[in-house]
Amino acid sequence: MDMWMQMIVAAVASGTPLLFATLGGILIERSGIIQLGAEGLMLMGAVIACLTYLNTGSLTAAILVVIAVSVALGLLHAFVTVTLRANQIVSGLAMTLLGAGLSAYIGKPISGLPLPGSVPKWHMSWLEPVPVIGDIFAHLDVFTWASFALVAAMHIYIHRTSAGLHLRAIGDNPPTADVMGIPVQWLRYGYVIAGSALIGLAGADLLLVYTPAWTEGMTAGKGWIAVALVIFARWNPLRALFCAYFFGMLDSLGFRLQLIGSDVPTYFLKMIPYFVTIFVLMFLGWRNRGKLSGAPQSLGTPYLREQRF
Repeated sequence: MDMWMQMIVAAVASGTPLLFATLGGILIERSGIIQLGAEGLMLMGAVIACLTYLNTGSLTAAILVVIAVSVALGLLHAFVTVTLRANQIVSGLAMTLLGAGLSAYIGKPISGLPLPGSVPKWHMSWLEPVPVIGDIFAHLDVFTWASFALVAAMHIYIHRTSAGLHLRAIGDNPPTADVMGIPVQWLRYGYVIAGSALIGLAGADLLLVYTPAWTEGMTAGKGWIAVALVIFARWNPLRALFCAYFFGMLDSLGFRLQLIGSDVPTYFLKMIPYFVTIFVLMFLGWRNRGKLSGAPQSLGTPYLREQRF
């Protein structure tokens, strides 16, 4: 396998947690709620997955507990933003601070401990002889295959079903959706909770597949990159797939440059994904000036049922 193929394989591994988090963010923000708590949710997903796996030895139990904790945190964010109509940006930042602090506290006893097992892979030996495709897809883990299925399912759901139309309606024009009988508040609760579960699974995938040991702050800003990827993808699941793997490749680029003996300091190599994130945001802002951003029109605006047109 040549260097480019190795980078593509590494991009898929590094980009899958970003993809889960981006899809969760799309689901939440399509409903009109801003999600800036991805970093905290990913950290909580990672530490809970590690704790549960070390204590039970069951991968299934680890995933189920991660989902349960992420649902609870999503319910908290939904209560604050939907029911109490608090500032969504402040609530998201508070979720990040809560997740960072709580994960560091409960993760101290298990820091650096190796996991008792690994995530199973689907070995497709019949694909191995196929050039390029065999190198990429013949030995992927179940999380990666699940992310592929989730991208397809979410794209169909959002753009090809009546439930997806309701989702877009409550994000674009909740008063009109309410008049049409769509339960805006309950649906926003549901989508915030579901999206938070996906972001928590992103943290679990980061720990169980990509970095199989808990360390404090192990997401290293990946949650914030996922927030930016929601914007890059223009709230579209298919675009999110390519954006996540592009940034996954950037994340693995620094390590590859070190392997070939680059003289660039390690600290600068680790800055590549974050520098590109800022650059792309600036470029998109310049290119799309005066144009619609593609964001849900009521994103960040609390809905008051009593309000009129």
